[in-house]
Amino acid sequence: MKIPSFVLASASPARRRLLQTVGIEPIVRPSDFDESQIELSEPAELVKALAQYKAETVAPQFESALIMGCDSVLSINGETYGKPPDISEAIARWQIMRGNFGDLYTGHSLIDIHQNRTLVKSQVTRVYFAQMSDRTIQAYVATGEPLKCAGAFAIEGFGSFFVEKIEGCHSNVIGLSLPLLRQMLGELGYDVTDFWQ
Repeated sequence: MKIPSFVLASASPARRRLLQTVGIEPIVRPSDFDESQIELSEPAELVKALAQYKAETVAPQFESALIMGCDSVLSINGETYGKPPDISEAIARWQIMRGNFGDLYTGHSLIDIHQNRTLVKSQVTRVYFAQMSDRTIQAYVATGEPLKCAGAFAIEGFGSFFVEKIEGCHSNVIGLSLPLLRQMLGELGYDVTDFWQ
């Protein structure tokens, strides 16, 4: 079986770096899909739908490729959050998150154009946040990092100071579960090593 190009339908530099770290050099093609079109209250279903729409938006640009769409949200106290729209919202969220825990959901969609097959799955990781002062929250938000991330934190950046522990897949919190990707590739008949550069 010919190994297709691996396309990442995401503008996330963190997802791209994650794939590069494990030997996959993706073609990056952000979907620019309008996420506000999808209104689902259940976080696992929401991220799966968004991941699938992102991959489907990019797929017509390729004749034969493997298209990966992803989307992440943080669920805390029954509320679901994506990227905070502004500084005041990021601060307000951290005031809820500090000393608390949340569930980080990431949806993964893989479209194999050649085989005409689509897989859609989600992964969840529980994240425990440190107790933080208002001053620390303001300083962290001032870095700009929380405004770029679902859940208003990046575990691979400054935000790692404020994550006490996680239960589940670490890479899922960065935005792409590598163990889940390995399983999905296996379901489509590939081995992760097929995509190593």
